Amino acid sequence: MAPNCKFAGAFVVFQQTPMTQTKALIGEAGATFVNSFTVTPLCCPSRSSILTGQYPHNHEVRNNSMSGNCSSERWQKGPESVAFPVYLNKQKYQTFFAGKYLNQYGKKEGGGFAHVPPGWDQWHALLGNSQYYNYTLSVNGKEENHGDSYENDYLTDLIKNRSLNFLDNRSPQHPFFLMLSPPAPHSPWTAAPQHQNKFADVKAPRDGSFDKPGKDKHWLLRQASNPMSNKSVKFLDNAYRKRWQTLLSVDDMVTAVIQKLTDIKELNNTYIFYTSDNGYHTGQFSLPIDKRQLYEFDIRTPLLVRGPGIKPNITVKAPVLNIDIAPTILDISGLNLSTLNVDGQSFLSQMAPSLRNGTARPFFLVEYTGEGQETPDPACPKLGPGLSQCFPDCVCEDAYNNTYACVRSVSSNQDLQYCEFADSESFVEVYNLTSDPNQLENIFKKIDPSILQIMNQRLIKLQSCVSSSCRDYESMKFMKG
Repeated sequence: MAPNCKFAGAFVVFQQTPMTQTKALIGEAGATFVNSFTVTPLCCPSRSSILTGQYPHNHEVRNNSMSGNCSSERWQKGPESVAFPVYLNKQKYQTFFAGKYLNQYGKKEGGGFAHVPPGWDQWHALLGNSQYYNYTLSVNGKEENHGDSYENDYLTDLIKNRSLNFLDNRSPQHPFFLMLSPPAPHSPWTAAPQHQNKFADVKAPRDGSFDKPGKDKHWLLRQASNPMSNKSVKFLDNAYRKRWQTLLSVDDMVTAVIQKLTDIKELNNTYIFYTSDNGYHTGQFSLPIDKRQLYEFDIRTPLLVRGPGIKPNITVKAPVLNIDIAPTILDISGLNLSTLNVDGQSFLSQMAPSLRNGTARPFFLVEYTGEGQETPDPACPKLGPGLSQCFPDCVCEDAYNNTYACVRSVSSNQDLQYCEFADSESFVEVYNLTSDPNQLENIFKKIDPSILQIMNQRLIKLQSCVSSSCRDYESMKFMKG
């Protein structure tokens, strides 16, 4: 029988202070990945990459809109039909999902609440984007409405309770897989009553690139007011504190699930993953709150894993991506990965070298397609159309031409990021993260042109790669022109 594979807290952001039990029970009991990245820093395309093991240019989910292929019929007929739960189900895994799925899930044009993605035996999915109260679930294809009672409706706790019930009632004859996707710490940042007064003095960190001007960066960062207004700083500090408060319930959930695995004598047979779909910024380069940017604070994600064959309290420096999660889970299940159409690679060898042979990637692709409004945002009419996510201080977080692709190199001899924008400026940003970890200086005009040429050629190849060609690093490693 293949080992049980449990995916706990699949889409949450790790912060050490509110997540103390999670860090102890998963990170200190297993592996902490210090170079974990998303291949696109936005919810729906990133989650689609987690489910399929593919870059966005292959699963074709570009943003959070239905027109951007988020939970559309095209997604359902194509990538969703070959997502990793399908393969687990074929191998007789008992599968369970609860929480936020994809941002447009449940919309009428995508089949409504009756649509249950293939591969899931138990399905408890939120319709639409993050909520904590007053939401609707699809429960195995049937509509279930919830109100504002903490005891019955608080979504993080509901996910916890239903997952515990699933573990109690599973068949011991077959392995199991759970994917728990709580809304925290996504807005509207509604903490459980017992946590609402915690972290009263917490503020967003003031180090690194906090409130630094976006000098020599894409115009979207150059337009941000610097320094930020007191109103913006107060807003982001409040958001930061509330995010921490919501994560305390996630920490409670992780603790409860691990205790249940202990009680049913399955903890030592179970792999537990803890990760996120993207990073988040709070004041870096004077951007109040959001993601969508190419910088480390938006593309780095937490990743903690414990399970059979993984020694306790190890640190893994090799870079891993969210497109690697699906092949890793399927590798653990015993599936032959050579039969799969995935762009990622299993990182089981990084966690447990004795179980598999593998090599670390020297570089990878980050890609993002910007979203904007056809008419000027009412909060910022002076900047005209094509922008979105605007705040009252006229700071906009996204735009149509915030569309970019980057090559990110992470190795012992190179820590470099090269990015090209699809805009009228053909803007390029390059950062040496060895000497400039906060990405304060764009060195595009200073760096050796031969390095720029190599990075450009790698980018071109990665943007068109499919499956094994995305992992054929040697063909891109020494390209000279």
